[in-house]
Amino acid sequence: QVQLVESGGGFVQAGGSLRLSCVASGSIFSGYTMAWYRQAPGKQRDLVATITSAGRTNYADSVKGRFTISRDNAKNTVYLQMNNVNPEDTAIYYCNRPSSLYEQYGWGQGTQVTVSS
Repeated sequence: QVQLVESGGGFVQAGGSLRLSCVASGSIFSGYTMAWYRQAPGKQRDLVATITSAGRTNYADSVKGRFTISRDNAKNTVYLQMNNVNPEDTAIYYCNRPSSLYEQYGWGQGTQVTVSS
């Protein structure tokens, strides 16, 4: 049974930075593309960024140039560095495998990011 545990969220002012982490336990992590998603209040969960097993990355237009996804396969961990955040980035952030490629794991609890203007 795979467990995803996200952390690193919090309150931050517009223009600030946060680094999110997601640890995946109970899986062969290194061979899979991983992704970060976010869900704002009253909205659907959206894909934010992906990273392949080889480290190739892709980003939603709304975060391109501000967010950076990375991974440490030895630690079964994927990161999301968030820079120059704005209030529209306020959401609960989750990690998982991309639904377009794989059957997804059960969702973790996510980590709340709140950006004040």
